[in-house]
This record gives sequence, structure tokens and C-alpha cells, in this order.
Amino acid sequence: MSKPNKKLRLNINRVDLQAMEVSQDLPMIDFLHEYAGLTGTHLGCGMGICHACVVIVDHPAGRSEEIQTCITPASYFEGKKVRTIEAHARRDDQDKVTELHPVQQAFLEHFAFQCGYCTPGFVNAGIVLYGALQKKPVAREQVETKVAEGLQNHICRCTGYVRYHQAMRDLILTTPGLVS
Repeated sequence: MSKPNKKLRLNINRVDLQAMEVSQDLPMIDFLHEYAGLTGTHLGCGMGICHACVVIVDHPAGRSEEIQTCITPASYFEGKKVRTIEAHARRDDQDKVTELHPVQQAFLEHFAFQCGYCTPGFVNAGIVLYGALQKKPVAREQVETKVAEGLQNHICRCTGYVRYHQAMRDLILTTPGLVS
């Protein structure tokens, strides 16, 4: 038996969505695909294990976190600021990509993905880590540990871990201000 509908208001990718009535048990992944028209977030395992489906929630105090959308109802996101994979690249007036986020660019340069199914989740994890290090740089000898911690929950069925990790290590080590 499903729960009654609820009004949902949230900000996705810096756009305030009009209040919509949705079932309280509607998974966020379905809301993104069916109501918001954002299909870049991928449904992987459907059980909260693989993290292919994560989005970023930006909290008022400046902290960002990843949330799995396959096991989290859309109603959880009421009043929250959410970023999906579609939010990271800069776009021009015609909505064409003009510049990738540094994490996206690093993954591209390192050929970090094979099939690409897990890539949105890894990109979001990398962006959360990148943002955290912009606020609180890490010692050079801790970079490997921070990358492992930042990406540890993500599963790549093609075993592309080495390249994702290498891309993040190289990005962190070559970006001024991320290493103390």
C-alpha cells in the first residue's frame, strides 16, 4: 500500500521547481527521470549498494553529501538543494557545454570510465571530495587515503577503479589549494 501524496518543493541544479504532488514513497531516481526530465542519474543495483545513482545535496552550512536516489524517496528532498550530473559542466545560452568541471575533465583525460554506467556516481563523489578539499586542504601524504575514502562506496562493474582513483589523485595534486 502506498503512502498518500505530498507536495514536493526543491531546488535541482540551481532551479527552484514548482511544487508538485508526488507519492511519498516515489524513489528520487524515478522523480528525476519522470518528473524533472533528468536522466543522467543511473539506476544500478536498486538497493543502495553500487552508488551509480547518487546525487549531491548541498546543505545550508556549506557541506555537501552524496545521497542514493534508488532507495531514498523524493519526499526526503523536500526543501533541499540537489545537484545531479547534469549540473556540473558550464553551458552557454544555447545550453551547449563550454567547459567541464575539473573532475569531469580529469576523468576524461585519464579515460577513467569504460561503459560509463557508474560514471555519474563517481563524478558526483569526486565533486564532493574536490569541494571538501577546497574548504579544507589535505596533506600530500594523505591524498591517497582521501581519494580512497571519497570513492570507496562506488562500484564499477568494468573494474575501472584504478583510473578513477588516479584521475582524482592527479587532479588533487595538481590543483593549487587542495593540498596543504
